[in-house]
Amino acid sequence: MSTLPSVLRARLLAAGATGTVLATALLIAPSEGERRQTYSDPVGIPTACFGQTGPAIHMGQRYSAEQCAAMLVGEVGRKLAEVDTCTPGLPGPLRQAFTSFAYNVGTAAYCRSSMAAKARKGDYAGACTELSRWVYAGGKPLPGLVSRRARERTVCEEALHVG
Repeated sequence: MSTLPSVLRARLLAAGATGTVLATALLIAPSEGERRQTYSDPVGIPTACFGQTGPAIHMGQRYSAEQCAAMLVGEVGRKLAEVDTCTPGLPGPLRQAFTSFAYNVGTAAYCRSSMAAKARKGDYAGACTELSRWVYAGGKPLPGLVSRRARERTVCEEALHVG
């Protein structure tokens, strides 16, 4: 068994992650992978560390493991707050799955989606099902998105069967 999850967990804890931020970051990190040098994602967006994008990310930059962990913790915290604004009151694991989704596609796309509309109406099973539709980038399905959505949907649906 790999020690990577425990090493990553320790790095995230050192960066200040706790509770839901930690659990959500651990859901996101394997899907994003960690690259400490900026690269161009499949649709041409400069990206670094655990899939971070934005105006501060430029081609040619390099990051330490600690910087990448801190960036992930900060971005997950922001995305959780944005998902909460768009879909208040989500049960914990659904909140984590939909935050992972929003982290990947953007909060605006999540908030406009039929997934969020179903979640706002309390149709959590229907919202979880919507995850499987979002596997395209650049007009074609990507295997990494297929597996990511499957993990997010599993987290989402398992929460519906607990209790």
